[in-house]
Amino acid sequence: MAAAPLSPADEGALILAATNAAPDGILLVDRGGRIVMANAAMESISGYAADELCGSPVSLLLQPALREAHGRHLDSYFQSPSRRPMGMGRDLWIARKDGRSVPVDIALGYTDAQGGTAVAFVRDISEVRRLQAQMHFQATHDTLTGLVNRWQFGQRLEQAIAEAALGGHSFALLVLDLDDFKAVNDGYGHAAGDRVLVEVARRLKSVLRGGDTLARLGGDEFTVLLPQIAQVRDVEQVAAQVLAALCQPFQMHGFELDFGASLGIAVYPRDAQDAPTLMRYADMAMYHAKESGRANYAFYEPPLGARMAEKLQLHERLKLALAYGGLHLHYQPQVEVGSGRIQAVEALLRWTDPQLGEVPPARFIPVAEATGLILAVGAWVIGTACQQIAEWDRAGLPLRVAINLSAQQLRQTDLVEQIERSLALHGARPDLLEIEVTESEAMADPAQARDVLCRLQALGVCIALDDFGTGHSSLAYLKHLPVSRIKIDREFIHPLLHSNGDAVLVQAIIVLAKTLGLHVVAEGVETAEQLGLLAQYGCDAYQGWLYSRAVAPAHVAQLLLAQRASEDSAVL
Repeated sequence: MAAAPLSPADEGALILAATNAAPDGILLVDRGGRIVMANAAMESISGYAADELCGSPVSLLLQPALREAHGRHLDSYFQSPSRRPMGMGRDLWIARKDGRSVPVDIALGYTDAQGGTAVAFVRDISEVRRLQAQMHFQATHDTLTGLVNRWQFGQRLEQAIAEAALGGHSFALLVLDLDDFKAVNDGYGHAAGDRVLVEVARRLKSVLRGGDTLARLGGDEFTVLLPQIAQVRDVEQVAAQVLAALCQPFQMHGFELDFGASLGIAVYPRDAQDAPTLMRYADMAMYHAKESGRANYAFYEPPLGARMAEKLQLHERLKLALAYGGLHLHYQPQVEVGSGRIQAVEALLRWTDPQLGEVPPARFIPVAEATGLILAVGAWVIGTACQQIAEWDRAGLPLRVAINLSAQQLRQTDLVEQIERSLALHGARPDLLEIEVTESEAMADPAQARDVLCRLQALGVCIALDDFGTGHSSLAYLKHLPVSRIKIDREFIHPLLHSNGDAVLVQAIIVLAKTLGLHVVAEGVETAEQLGLLAQYGCDAYQGWLYSRAVAPAHVAQLLLAQRASEDSAVL
């Protein structure tokens, strides 16, 4: 049965209901540019009630500056009406009653009713624009810090080069890398590392100027673009402010974290005229700053190129050596002055590279420290030494092995656990492992050093203070460190026979050590005359070329077996 036709009134009511139910705004505009109908969605989009819109010029919904041009477009439209779908890509905005502007997409239709009427379908695209802006931000910014990311910084650097070339001015590129950031991640976890990175970004923004561009390139590396610099002194001032801001300790979970930084600077057009070269030169200068003591800045200089190329090669080859086994330990005997008996050995790192040959520690250790690779190298030394201790012990040749800790290792919060795991893994006796730290390292943060060294001592590990006399120790604090041995640095032993001052100093160190109940080892003993004086002064042990260079493990075993045979024959 067919439905009865609707009455004109019912049909009008149904059309009105459908119009108001439409999700998009609908506006009917006559030839005079006046609104003759607006639906409920249009009320919501514009903030005006329907009775405010109807009878008003459609220009009510436009910014005043656009109204005259829109009137001409409207006249042109009615002269040649056409349909226009949505999604034409134009930036269109509705001026709301409350003064805000709303981005919209508009489709147009036309009817001959009422002498010609334009029908506008208006869609609020605020959420679309918000999502587009969010996607653009995510594509151009670092998600953790909110700073410009590597890609976007590259775009801005290219733009800065173009503007500087056109305007004939200079700008500076700064590359910044946190010092010892790996130790923060390893010791406190990646969540703590992320908090440090966010704090670094906050501090950098607080000291930079409004026109400067700050970016996080990734990891703990940041970069800054200083546009239109008048003179180099301006760059130095900014660099100093940046480093000062980052050298302040960061309070987190009741403890302080230090995260100084090293900063490299390249200047356009003085140093380079293209983005990749500027970045590379600033990076080289940053590594040079790290080698100069960290918490420093350095400008690029041409000689850095060749030096940095070598250091990058060393860094890459050293990483490979850790993987393929190019590192090995040699051991230098420590000998009792009175008996001539080997009482311990010091483990010294050696590296033989297939391409570079024998690489001395003085050449590769600074590179490892500057790049943070020293932590991986140090972990390898700990593991290898523990393995060697266990092997000699199982062979009936128990021998104390001393290993050196770097400053970065001493700051690792999991150092004690790392050593404990290595001892257990290889079955090494803790009392046969000795940890050597330099006087300067121990006194850099005495409370932290005391905590770590006391925990190591509790494991049964021996503690020695290396290079004694070269640092600036507090003797009042030194007596509270769990040190059982001090080592007199070779720089005091070498002039011993020719300098009365050095002889007196060595005597004083030995007397001081005896007063504190410490065992004394002299380093760098090369002549019998030096050894004779040390014996007179009461030194306990020595090491140096007079007895033996650092030798391979098999040679150490031969020395120990020969010593045992000599002792056995003496008894007989």
